[in-house]
Amino acid sequence: MRHFPIFLDLSGRQVVVSGAGECAVSKLRLLLKTEAAITVFGTSPAPQVLTWAAEGRIALAERPIRQGDAAGAALLYAANEDEAEDARAAEIGRNDGALVNIVDNLDHSQFITPAIVDRDPVTIAIGTEGAAPVLARKIKAELEERLPASLGLLARIGQAFRDRAAMIPMGRKRRDFWSRYYSGEGDAALKAGGEAGARAKLDELLTDAIETRPRDGHVALIGAGPGDPDLLTVKARRLIHEADVVLHDRLVPQAILELARREAVIVETGKTGYGPSWGQEDINALMIEHAARGAQVARLKSGDPGIFGRLDDELDALDEAGISFEVVPGITAASAAAAASGISLTKRGRNSSIRFLTGRDVEGFAEHDWRELAKPGSGAAIYMGVKAASFLRGRLMMHGAEAETPVTAVENASRPDQKTITTTLLALPDALAAAGVAGPAVLLFGMTPRPAAKATEVAANPIHEKTGVL
Repeated sequence: MRHFPIFLDLSGRQVVVSGAGECAVSKLRLLLKTEAAITVFGTSPAPQVLTWAAEGRIALAERPIRQGDAAGAALLYAANEDEAEDARAAEIGRNDGALVNIVDNLDHSQFITPAIVDRDPVTIAIGTEGAAPVLARKIKAELEERLPASLGLLARIGQAFRDRAAMIPMGRKRRDFWSRYYSGEGDAALKAGGEAGARAKLDELLTDAIETRPRDGHVALIGAGPGDPDLLTVKARRLIHEADVVLHDRLVPQAILELARREAVIVETGKTGYGPSWGQEDINALMIEHAARGAQVARLKSGDPGIFGRLDDELDALDEAGISFEVVPGITAASAAAAASGISLTKRGRNSSIRFLTGRDVEGFAEHDWRELAKPGSGAAIYMGVKAASFLRGRLMMHGAEAETPVTAVENASRPDQKTITTTLLALPDALAAAGVAGPAVLLFGMTPRPAAKATEVAANPIHEKTGVL
């Protein structure tokens, strides 16, 4: 992040614009929404600039800017549409202590002006570091459509009620009060009864909050999916945002953790195969400790919590402690890997069933019904199988599996660094080693990518001659 987003208080402060043409007009339209004292310097002012000056909304000096004109100013915009004059104006601004923006000159500006969605006092700023102004405008247009025009009025009514809302204890209870108001009840009251209706709704919600006992602690065990934030369920997003405490696996990416509130306590309770890990009992104790204090806990598990996620261990501990819980399913890595490869996990004439297996368990390499798995037409999604690849190959071939049985390995399914390896059972260990698979991977036994999906991968990653690694 090159530009740190802040909201600058301009109430009563001086803002200087060097330039009075059409380029300056576009900046002035934004600046006139603020409470700043605006002074414009420039010859041949545009008609709109003259109108604003006549209305007393800006001070206009019909001459070029001079040294000292920006003394005490918070901001200076160089909008002369002339490179040399803009550079001169910017130097004056810097010498006078103002932050300087040269219009359409990112490299020599000290700040940039984002695209703005204005629902005063709610303001949303959208920036792309100057890389994609058209994209910023697109996002702005989409937000303008989604946010009702009444949002600003709703916020102003809420702002006036904040002193009375202070009667509610800080924390979860107060957040629940404001959540009810801003999540639909306030807007419905505003539409039905105007400002008086919205204020009456706040009184009603305040009474409810004072008379209602605090919520008990609760744990939501949430499937965070394979890593792509777009694959989260709507319910998962909501619960992450509402949580007081977020406990997450090592594989849950930062993009998903960003959905949590800034005030939330976030703890990585990571487990690393063959490496240092949190003990399951420690994770259970941490969940219970926070929930017993009344916290709403989001326990994030990569993939689906019910598939190799030690879900029952945690539910048993919560049951024993008398803590309420809910389970929110997520997209498991096998589904994401199959989707990325353009294949289904079951297919008539290929495999009429699919097994979800783990390559290792608490005792080491996991044993399975190898004879059944080795039969032609079997299909399996194998988790934690990279370091167990030689063991898996040995067991399956020992029980009759064909050496040429296809295997598709997908590392980091759904993520930007996803990698797909197509190989055979015989070549599996060598193929994984050659590909340098280090992240979480799923082995789809008995399956190959669709030709179109495979062609796409091949175009980006040529096949290794010996191993068939993409």
